[in-house]
Amino acid sequence: MKNFADVQIGDTLGPVHQFISKDQCRNYARQCGLDAPRFTDDEGARKEGLPGMILPGNMSLGILSKLVTDWIGADGGARLVRLSTTYRVPVQPDRTLTLQGFITHATEAERTAEIDVWIENEDAERLVTGTATVQFDK
Repeated sequence: MKNFADVQIGDTLGPVHQFISKDQCRNYARQCGLDAPRFTDDEGARKEGLPGMILPGNMSLGILSKLVTDWIGADGGARLVRLSTTYRVPVQPDRTLTLQGFITHATEAERTAEIDVWIENEDAERLVTGTATVQFDK
């Protein structure tokens, strides 16, 4: 999608299936200065009342951002201008996540599209939900 004229309410993004390993989670957390046990160690996370290690929220945000920017494409014809998220259930590593979205609204005067996006686990439980706004140049 590169032109606003191509946008149709109900168009989908994904599904994209992505496996996130514990090592990826640890590396991301450490690179961001988030060495808390909840992001690096199952036992440490359990001591905090969690089911095990979880992804940092900004990692989940980044994964959803990539879903949208991959849909936009790299030609510069559109850009992600906003992404808000709600973290409903902790996202755990060593699982295959499903990333999805669909266009819910389009505003011709501003050449913008609103997109509902989310991350699901293998049980189709929505872990993180959000709304993205994409603005098109033409």
